[in-house]
Amino acid sequence: MDYKYECLKKILSGYDSMLVAFSGGADSTLLLRAAVDELGDYVLAATVAGEIHPPGEAEEAAALAGSLGVEHLVIEINDLEKPAFFSNPPDRCYHCKKNLYGTLLDQALRRGIIVVADGANADDAHDYRPGTRAGQEMGVVSPLKEAGFTKDEIRAMSRKLGLPTADKPASPCLATRFPYGMRITREALQQVAAAEAIIREIGIPVVRVRHHGDLARIEVPGEYFHVIMGRAAEVERELKAVGFVYTALDLRGYRSGSMDE
Repeated sequence: MDYKYECLKKILSGYDSMLVAFSGGADSTLLLRAAVDELGDYVLAATVAGEIHPPGEAEEAAALAGSLGVEHLVIEINDLEKPAFFSNPPDRCYHCKKNLYGTLLDQALRRGIIVVADGANADDAHDYRPGTRAGQEMGVVSPLKEAGFTKDEIRAMSRKLGLPTADKPASPCLATRFPYGMRITREALQQVAAAEAIIREIGIPVVRVRHHGDLARIEVPGEYFHVIMGRAAEVERELKAVGFVYTALDLRGYRSGSMDE
């Protein structure tokens, strides 16, 4: 792990300046910390805000970038205006990322920065990630992946460096809660965000509420099943209040990318 971190810093030292696509999660935070160590003031962090992103994410990212002494931008993007996104095809993420990276590259070039980096890691190669293709086509670099960092190693290295995101749960965009082909609307995104907030408020830090029309399919790690079942009537009532007629607990538990199954 230490060797990989030295490799990461060597990779970063090869750039004069860099814009980091910064979500405030474990991956991009480690990347930003390493970039600051190597490039100092020649690093810019940018976070995209919009209705598809979990509430409060941009504010948390801004505070974290500030604690690392990095200039930070929040860029508003409305993906719901684009049919290639809201129609929710299997390559939705490709179109979303292409729009995102194009915006970040424009912002970088305005400031004389020619490199945009994302927080992709070595584990991402094993998942269905059409957004990766967009990054490759547009010249976005992935230093963590290049250095061979896995997700577990990123968390361990973050812990060693004292970063507050070492154990932060992953928080992908809310569009990942919808089956392909189901239209993504503002109202449905708000339903998902509200439902997940309800589950977190009862003490479950990792949750996905998958939107199947009238049905909310709740994914939580197996060790929290008893929490859900112990408060089943309350959960069902509160999710009905945000618009779901039926509530189900997925017995396979939480797993990343279940909509790709």
